[in-house]
Amino acid sequence: MTTPLRWGILGTGGIAHKFATGLSVLDDAQAVAVGSRTQAAADAFADEFNIPNRHDSYEALANDPEVEAIYIATPHPYHKDNTLLCLNAGKAVLVEKPFAINVAEAQTMIDLARSKKVFLMEAMWSRFLPTIVRARELIASGAIGEVRMLNADFGFRTNVNPKGRLFDLSLGGGALLDVGIYPLSLASMLFGAPKTIASTASIGETGADEQSAYLLGYDKGQIALLSSASRTNTAHEALIYGTDGSIRIPDWWHAQKLIVNVNGKPSETLDIPHLGKGYAHEAIEVAECLRAGKLESATMSLDESLSITRTMDTIRAQWGLKYPSE
Repeated sequence: MTTPLRWGILGTGGIAHKFATGLSVLDDAQAVAVGSRTQAAADAFADEFNIPNRHDSYEALANDPEVEAIYIATPHPYHKDNTLLCLNAGKAVLVEKPFAINVAEAQTMIDLARSKKVFLMEAMWSRFLPTIVRARELIASGAIGEVRMLNADFGFRTNVNPKGRLFDLSLGGGALLDVGIYPLSLASMLFGAPKTIASTASIGETGADEQSAYLLGYDKGQIALLSSASRTNTAHEALIYGTDGSIRIPDWWHAQKLIVNVNGKPSETLDIPHLGKGYAHEAIEVAECLRAGKLESATMSLDESLSITRTMDTIRAQWGLKYPSE
C-alpha cells in the first residue's frame, strides 16, 4: 500500500466542492488542508469534507508542510498568481481549467514549473474520464478508421448576472473560457493544434460572449465544428467521424456511455461508469505522475494547454474581446 497523496484545496467555491467529492472516493488520496480568504469559509468547507488543516489565506495553505499537491479552484484571472504561489512553495499543482487567461500568463506558469522542476497540470477533468480514455483507445486501434471530423457542443442557459463570473469580464466572464474550452480541448486531443480558425460570437450586454461557434481546420484536412453557450441549452453531444465509422458520446464532457458505429456492423453501446462524479480521475492521474517522477502529464501536457490557450486567444482576437487584466 502506498501512502495517500496529501492534497490541499485552494478556494472553496462550487468546483472545489466537486473536486473534494472526487477525492473522497479514492483510497489513494486525502484532502488534508483547505485555504480560503476567510477563516469562516475555510472552516465550513473543512467541516463538510472532514479536512483537518484550515487556513485563512492561500499563502498559509501553500506553505503547509503536510500538503504535497494543491488543487487551484479560484476564478480564471487568479489562476496564474495562485499557481506561481504554490509552485514557489514547491507544491505540485493541478490548476482548474482554463489554465490561464491568455498565452502570456500560461507561459509564465509553465516556465516557473519547469525551472523549479515542480509538477503542473491543467485540470481538464473530462480528458481523464474512462469513457474518453476508451474512445482514445478505439481510435488508436483503428476501430473507426482515420478520424476526419468532430462535432461537439457545450451550451447551457443561465440568467444574466452582471457581477457573476460568467458575465463579469473582470472575472474572465464568457462562455468560451468556461465551457468552450471543453470542445476545443477535445478537438486538440484528436487533431492537435489547428491550422485555420474561424469563429463567430454573440456578445452580451456585459461585453462577455454568450454563445459562439468555432470552425477549425487541420494540416491533414480534418475539421472540427464546435460551439458553446451560457444563454442557450444545447445537446451536449460529441460526434467523432472516421473513414470506417463513428463514435457518438452523449453528455460527452461528463460521459458514461459510448455509441460505436462501424460501417456494416450493428451499433454497439458501451456503458463505462466513472468515479466521484468524474472528478476523481484527474486526481488519479496526478498521483500516478508524481509516483513515476514525472513533472507533467503526457495525457494533458503543458505544451498542449499552452496551445489550447493560444487557440482561445486567437478566437477572442477575432471578436475584439479583451479582459481588463490584459
